[in-house]
Amino acid sequence: MQITDLETELKMHPLLRLAFRPLFLFGAAFSALAILIWGLALFGKIHIEPVGNILFWHSHEMIFGFACAIVIGFLLTAMQNWTGLRAPHGKQLFFLITLWLLSRALMLWGAALPLWLVIFIDIVFLPSAAVLLAIPILAAKQVRNLFFIPILLLLTACNAISWLGLYLHDYALQQHGLYNAVLLITLLMSILGGRVLPMFTANGTLTKKVDPIVWLDRLALGALWLIFIQQFLKLENYLPHPVIGLLYAVAAALLSVRCARWKLWITFKVPLLWSLHLAYWFIPVGLALFAMHYSGISLNGNAILKSTAMHALTAGAMGSMILAMMARVSLGHTGRPLQVSPLMVPAFMLVLSAGISRSLLLILFPELTQTILALSIIFWVSAYSLFCFCYSRILTTDRADGRPG
Repeated sequence: MQITDLETELKMHPLLRLAFRPLFLFGAAFSALAILIWGLALFGKIHIEPVGNILFWHSHEMIFGFACAIVIGFLLTAMQNWTGLRAPHGKQLFFLITLWLLSRALMLWGAALPLWLVIFIDIVFLPSAAVLLAIPILAAKQVRNLFFIPILLLLTACNAISWLGLYLHDYALQQHGLYNAVLLITLLMSILGGRVLPMFTANGTLTKKVDPIVWLDRLALGALWLIFIQQFLKLENYLPHPVIGLLYAVAAALLSVRCARWKLWITFKVPLLWSLHLAYWFIPVGLALFAMHYSGISLNGNAILKSTAMHALTAGAMGSMILAMMARVSLGHTGRPLQVSPLMVPAFMLVLSAGISRSLLLILFPELTQTILALSIIFWVSAYSLFCFCYSRILTTDRADGRPG
């Protein structure tokens, strides 16, 4: 698809040509740096005073700083394929990236500034991206993809709730906003995964594409919507916990069936595929851990904390799927063969190990909490550092095939 001319494109720095370039590179680098800072602070090696406190900074930045940046990078890039219209680039993209970078800097070093200023600059990023996404989708009358606009606005609301909790010194409200966002991003990953994983698998293994079962997809995604709604409305304060546990269990079972149909076992020779499949499997695992938490079921005699189940969805599903998707999208949209550097294979394994460590290993071996946390931090930082090493040149130079983009 050629929707801009090469001469105009070459006058523009590659980082400003499509949103995936700066947001993937800066987002990945930021995640490695943020987890490193968090780990050093956690183990008392450094002392920092970010906006709010170190725990709020860590949680907020990994969700709204890191994960949302990658989501926006993906959506603003995919939108060009969906609509056939030019995606945000140049000055529009520069504004968006500057806003994101400024938010990250203020979150870390802006504690002395008025809180309202930091909140405003941080919150504006998602609705600004939603506007840039909505304009071409509306112009192309892509009704199916308008769905992503309310998702981004809901994420903005979640961000606002977490900030309100900080302003009111209400830790439960902070967590409420953050947990809402995690479940919403989980829903988004489930939707996008269902769209692309069967196609990627068929293309990468030269096999027949697995056709969706409509009722299964609707039930699975419907269950995730119900989970988000009950979390957003705090229904756990009114409903018996076993009922909520049953809802999580049903969602986990439906997503497991959905995922199993995509045939993980035929992807083991293709790192770009097995990394995505294993990342997706973290979603039903995380949901199952939530089901066990609300039902009072222990694992190996150890109670399952809500935060541990949440980390199966963040460190596990988000961390692994984001890395795998960035690796594939970056190659495809820069005109390169879908063959990753040999260094990305250990990167995929490291980020999967970080997710396993931060969730399942902590449940099984609580007496080794400090060691496991240290390992998960090392795994994450190493994985995302490898991505930056392998992809920095790819994301900052012209397409390999000489086309615009």
